[in-house]
Amino acid sequence: MKILKIAALSAVFAAQFAFAQFKQTPLPYAYNALEGSVDAQTMEIHYSKHAAGYVANLNKAIAGTPQEKQTLFQILSEISKLTPAVRNNAGGHYNHELFWTVLTPVKDTKPSEKLAKAITETFGSMDAFKEKISKAGADRFGSGWAWLSVDKNGKLFVSSTANQDNPLMDVVEEKGTPILGIDVWEHAYYLKYQNKRADYLTAIWNVLNWKEVSRRYDEALSKK
Repeated sequence: MKILKIAALSAVFAAQFAFAQFKQTPLPYAYNALEGSVDAQTMEIHYSKHAAGYVANLNKAIAGTPQEKQTLFQILSEISKLTPAVRNNAGGHYNHELFWTVLTPVKDTKPSEKLAKAITETFGSMDAFKEKISKAGADRFGSGWAWLSVDKNGKLFVSSTANQDNPLMDVVEEKGTPILGIDVWEHAYYLKYQNKRADYLTAIWNVLNWKEVSRRYDEALSKK
């Protein structure tokens, strides 16, 4: 049932980008479902305050503009032409909608054989990959994200972006399709981990939804 719920969430997540105005997708788990790694209070504030704010502010920023009739992907692809308000809030909306789906209370999910092989071929091993993306998150000065993405040639790469930028935007140096994003804004971890971002980045692997990351990998490859 939980897997079906994640799949349904992913379908809603994809479908909503065909239309504006934008809306939050309901969480596929309870606020306290990730306890031990992400506490309930953080999850509730993160989802109902921070993420909800990005959606509301995005809708305000695009009201009466051509972007009101564009998909989120179209908006992100030409973000350099748009206002900081659109950039920050469109990025915040996309990033968080992805983030919720790549977390799960289901224990010990595994990447698909195809994704596991690609990770090993690209980074040397799963442990080396985890070290690389965790370092990208830990080294991000201030607020931002760490990403695993697929580039235009179908190859995996790890990157980090500031604030609410992401690899879909035309303003970033390393462009691609994100399949895993880790939020390293302080509001994602500070209530539980205080200034220990590295501890949060270690704990996040305990609730990572590898089935969803694998699905996104297959989807990204199918578009190449």
